[in-house]
Amino acid sequence: MTLKHPAETNGGQRSRFDRLAEHASNFSSSPAFFLLCLLLVLAVLGVHTTHLSTDTKLLAGDAMTAVTLLLLALLKNSERRSERAVQRKLDAIAASLLELHGDRSGPVQDGLEAAIRMEDEL
Repeated sequence: MTLKHPAETNGGQRSRFDRLAEHASNFSSSPAFFLLCLLLVLAVLGVHTTHLSTDTKLLAGDAMTAVTLLLLALLKNSERRSERAVQRKLDAIAASLLELHGDRSGPVQDGLEAAIRMEDEL
């Protein structure tokens, strides 16, 4: 197990976790998942309105908590992948601008070079 950013762990190759997270992200943004969540919420409301046992209420609440925790982890993973993709694109634009200007040095070019190095340090 590693604590590196998922985009940095396999040298650009996608791991099984990355593929699973992307499939889960696609599913969680589908109408089918919304319907599943709606049914889960209705089931929890049904459990509470029918005055079932406390154990059943706890089980329903635990199911809602588990879904919430999984969605939070999925959201964070999706956010980090998106952030990393945007940063790679910005670095490519900055590098192409530096290449376009060639050997001419100036404050803009120095700023671009510093920005690219700053990303490497993070």
